[in-house]
Amino acid sequence: MIKNTPIVQNKKENKIEFKKENDFDEKLLDLRRVTRVVAGGKRFSFRATLVVGDRNGNVGIGIAKGKDVSEAIAKAKVKAEKKMIKVPIINDTIPHEVQAKYCAAKVILKPVAKGHGIVAGGSVRAVCELAGIKDLSAKILSRTPNKLSNAMATITALSKIKPIALKEANSINKTENQNSENSENENK
Repeated sequence: MIKNTPIVQNKKENKIEFKKENDFDEKLLDLRRVTRVVAGGKRFSFRATLVVGDRNGNVGIGIAKGKDVSEAIAKAKVKAEKKMIKVPIINDTIPHEVQAKYCAAKVILKPVAKGHGIVAGGSVRAVCELAGIKDLSAKILSRTPNKLSNAMATITALSKIKPIALKEANSINKTENQNSENSENENK
């Protein structure tokens, strides 16, 4: 998902270079107006919480403040792209059950069979969809309604997934493919 946009580098020579831009899907989780009290009164700004992912195993969360909404969202997108994590996905789900806590939020993520879909609520669903996970069962175990904390707990849980499980699953998939190829060759 790489877009090439032409950029003219030197007008005299008319050289055109292509700049690669990452094309990520994004979802705005939370937008709040925050207030800072100063001597002359109150100053308002906006805080945006944004989830960014490529639906192929990469996902990140960005939080930023700005004087207006569009500035806050743009800054949050830049921060989210810097804080991307890689999520191991096997057969459209995660390799094993994982649980994580972030501040007051606590979530549990469980792998499910293919075709089950994402059974999760709110910000957990948004993070998992943008990561590219298609089959997952999740539960928010805490009582906090804070979308930011729940999303960060989900990111923490996804980052806890062991890479060893990914290697094992790849080796299992390779042996299954070899076995099916061998049986096909024997049948001929």
